[in-house]
Amino acid sequence: MIANKLLLHHKYVRVIQLFAAQAGIPLREALDRFYLSEIHDEMEQGVSDMHCRSDGYLAEELQLEMSQSKSG
Repeated sequence: MIANKLLLHHKYVRVIQLFAAQAGIPLREALDRFYLSEIHDEMEQGVSDMHCRSDGYLAEELQLEMSQSKSG
């Protein structure tokens, strides 16, 4: 299912803000990491209805993805 683009972009903002706070990084860095992530791609493409997941879940998944990319 593809989400309404405006609603999806509002969700991006919330996830990025939460991710920045959880990771203790500046918003600009969180923004860059988010838009280069698989989470963003999956949300944009409507894969597994990722956009329907909670902001907290998506922020945690983004942190997990970032930690795996650093170690791998």
